[in-house]
Amino acid sequence: MYSSLMFITPRPDLVMVEGQGSWLTDDHGRRYLDFVQGWAVNCLVHAPAAIADALAAQARKLINASPAFYNEPMLHLADLLVAHSNFDKVFFANSGAEANEGAIKLARKWGAANRGGAYEILTFENAFHGRTLATMSASGKPQWQTLFEPKVPGFPKVPLNDIAAVEQAIGPATVAVMVEPIQGEAGVIPASDTFLRELRCLTRERNVLLIVDEVQTGMGRTGRLFAHEHAGIVPDIMTLGKGLGGGVPISALLALDSVCCFEAGDQGGTFNGNPLTTAAAVAVMRTLLQPGFMEEVACRGEELHAALFALIHRRSSDALLGVRGRGLLQALVLDAPIAAEIVRQAFDRGLLLNAPRPDILRFMPALNVTTEDIRLMAGILDEILYGAGSAALSDSQSS
Repeated sequence: MYSSLMFITPRPDLVMVEGQGSWLTDDHGRRYLDFVQGWAVNCLVHAPAAIADALAAQARKLINASPAFYNEPMLHLADLLVAHSNFDKVFFANSGAEANEGAIKLARKWGAANRGGAYEILTFENAFHGRTLATMSASGKPQWQTLFEPKVPGFPKVPLNDIAAVEQAIGPATVAVMVEPIQGEAGVIPASDTFLRELRCLTRERNVLLIVDEVQTGMGRTGRLFAHEHAGIVPDIMTLGKGLGGGVPISALLALDSVCCFEAGDQGGTFNGNPLTTAAAVAVMRTLLQPGFMEEVACRGEELHAALFALIHRRSSDALLGVRGRGLLQALVLDAPIAAEIVRQAFDRGLLLNAPRPDILRFMPALNVTTEDIRLMAGILDEILYGAGSAALSDSQSS
């Protein structure tokens, strides 16, 4: 039916035509409660007035002046990000992968100048940093080990939350350590606050950079503006994406002054920092910075955790092993590889969920998801796990 599109993933035979609040509507008029939100992209629900108004106003004024010039939204967004973080400078790009690619380049340029040409960046098993060749090489997805060979060299892998392994792996060629505060694509696996603090101390001691990939965890997702704030650390470099534009494609690379060493021609991009996308991100930042907004996000995160936890204990189920994550990035851990079947049944009932692993369900609702939305989601999931859908789950597990 949709033969003109290149295949990259299986998709249901329908077209999404409208989104309002936490709900998506397809071309048959059916509505879906969305707890994926574009993989944590739509941080202010679908079609939020703040972003729509900012886009409309900016589109009538200036869409793109080229990156050869400053523009007002670009400068405003950079100032907001610097004012509300520990970083000094910002580079804007279009995707999380592009921001991470920029972080890799910046670290290697710094290593050439400050560590005798050091270029290796330690990353972690099961990490996900994007789909460019360099960011796929930096990622630790087992499925990618032999894909698109040869990989970009220089990304040794170590286990997450193992500071001894990191210490042993740092050598003369090491320029940085790159970590996600929560490994989202791996199944919502948090780096502990203790580990992040130890990592910051170790990287300073060894004179290597610390890069935090906050493409998924940044912009309020965990109940703080940036997830590394929970650990009380100051990294050298941070990357943002996904929620930064609230659905509009924009990302950012932030760094301390002491690390900023790009020269003219080292970094750029045709659409980077254009007025349209930066205006949308300004609207997102303004919303997140409103008094009480992040407190509400933290409350909804607690409600989501409680709702998922209740599914485990309400009926003393052996099918659910636990809940992990932080804020509004959480996972339900299953005791069998039935996540795909749960996602399928949820879709049939008008609920969108994500299964990053065969035994993991991931929840990434909008930051302003309502209490009622959370209760409705939990009710549908309860019916699947313990009601009419449970027989199909048993069949799926046995097969």
